[in-house]
Amino acid sequence: MLLNVFAHELQQQGKLRMEVDDVFRAISGVHKRCRGAYAAVAMITGYGVVAFRDPHGIRPVVYGKRETSTGTDYIMASESVALDVLGFELIGDVAPGEAVYVTLDGKLHKQQCAEQTSLSPCIFEFVYLARPDSIIDNISVYKARLRMGDKLADKIRRIRPDHDIDVVIPIPDTSRTSALQLANKLGVKYREGFIKNRYIGRTFIMPGQQQRKKSVRQKLNAIDLEFRGKNVLLVDDSIVRGTTSSQIIDMAREAGARKVYFASAAPPVRYQNVYGIDMPSSTELIASGRSEEEVGSEIGADWLVFQDMDDLVKAVGKWNKDIRQFDASVFTGEYITGDVSGDYLNALQSSRNDAAKKDRRDKDDEGINLHNTA
Repeated sequence: MLLNVFAHELQQQGKLRMEVDDVFRAISGVHKRCRGAYAAVAMITGYGVVAFRDPHGIRPVVYGKRETSTGTDYIMASESVALDVLGFELIGDVAPGEAVYVTLDGKLHKQQCAEQTSLSPCIFEFVYLARPDSIIDNISVYKARLRMGDKLADKIRRIRPDHDIDVVIPIPDTSRTSALQLANKLGVKYREGFIKNRYIGRTFIMPGQQQRKKSVRQKLNAIDLEFRGKNVLLVDDSIVRGTTSSQIIDMAREAGARKVYFASAAPPVRYQNVYGIDMPSSTELIASGRSEEEVGSEIGADWLVFQDMDDLVKAVGKWNKDIRQFDASVFTGEYITGDVSGDYLNALQSSRNDAAKKDRRDKDDEGINLHNTA
């Protein structure tokens, strides 16, 4: 969709030969016509490569360079790790509303293309989506997750001063950094209790509850030695549907844990995402309409602790004072673009729930079968 709008804006200028300013004018047109979250990289055949970001900077995109014997190479990617592995130096993030354009002659041009901008990155990138070795908007994801562990440990000390935790075990992989820091601050042993099968994808976006349940068991295997006879604190980055959490708690008990506590490095996920993450409808989120105590009971934990929203913002925002606000809509229900209505959310929910997705898959399968029969 973005590509078609961008191409139409270029076409509207009616030029046979495109100049650098024409590209920036076209992207300004995209910003005026498109609302929401987007970070795009596009190749314009015969001219160059361009990257641009929505005026709120919700999704990340970075660019970098490397010097070679023939000149300077440039690269654009969603995360800085792509630059690291290819030997590029990070120049920086594409700013909200900005476009960075590299022409075929190797020259880099950049320009602000939006009238009003605000740096409001998605905080869920730092919680779960991004790799820990990435740097997004001058924030080290690794350092942000260390701070999440610090804040969570402080909360456990505050609300459970007489806790009897024997060992802290992360649910791999994204919670490892937070869990390690949490264990250090609590003065409790840290152990790897689950081995991950790297050939199973992210379960919370898998279609269908049965497939998600099956995939959790295929994805993780418990090391009984680390659980047997112990009071275990499991740490995860977040709880979305609760499918993974409840099954992992069952696995810990089956491995011999005496008590199983659970800690989430993020606040309860209560609202659906409209900015590019295929999160389920709000009715399928385990924290929607439930208190934290009810969520703990639902997943089968002896007790459950969530990160406080203020602590999460402090953990991430500490490293970049230019960020006035984050997109934290999955936790707060406040959509920073200011144009998300109840009717839109209801329509989105009806199209994103499991039943609607199953219906679409069944129709697709039926169409394939009819085609094969014909």
